Amino acid sequence: MSERTTLTGMVLKSAPSGEYDRRIVLLTRERGKVTAFVRGARRPKSSLQAATGLFAFGSFEAYEGKSAWTIVKAEIREHFLDIAKDYDLTVYGSYFLEAAEYFSAEGDEASDQLNLLYVTLRALLKGQMDLPLIRRIYELRTLYYNGTYPEVFSCIQCGKKENLERFDFYSHGLFCAECGKDRKGIRLEKASVYALQYILSAPLEKLYSFRVNEKVFGQIDQMIDRIFQSYVDRPFNSAAFLS
Repeated sequence: MSERTTLTGMVLKSAPSGEYDRRIVLLTRERGKVTAFVRGARRPKSSLQAATGLFAFGSFEAYEGKSAWTIVKAEIREHFLDIAKDYDLTVYGSYFLEAAEYFSAEGDEASDQLNLLYVTLRALLKGQMDLPLIRRIYELRTLYYNGTYPEVFSCIQCGKKENLERFDFYSHGLFCAECGKDRKGIRLEKASVYALQYILSAPLEKLYSFRVNEKVFGQIDQMIDRIFQSYVDRPFNSAAFLS
């Protein structure tokens, strides 16, 4: 048996395994996506029962096997139980868990992705931002951590940082007014360009602290959705229920 390791993470998936066990998928700071078994977690008096719930965030003491980990102890710091009390929050929260699993890899350090997921769920519960905007922010920032984000800070043709206004999906970036005058794509408001730049560069603790008007949201909603879908080769189950 390998030495025990403490993993900091969140439960992305949880399913019964055998008569009394559970199989969970964690997003961990130290080892990225981890599949683990929790022996006896389905027994009524199991001390590990709470550690297998979706959204459970904390420290998991485990040892690594040939194909999966085994959790032997857990200290849950946040259960996010209030998410399950609201239908829309449940759907959006489930979507974020699916996206986190899709874009995470086994064995890779994932501090940024885990922190993003945590602050996103906190933003859901805070209730100060429209849920569709939270979704688009999460998606674009996820692409950033995945290394596949669009260029929105300078013109992809001349390098200028001023007068950026047209986003070209084929080129995966913004053109300035001069370089983009004959290009197809979306002509963006200045506020839309700023919003995209903010989403990609803001500290996580301030990521969900801005607002946009309806026109700006319409632009970044269309743009981020199309970009995000280009990196996803299958639909997420929860996406069909998003408002």
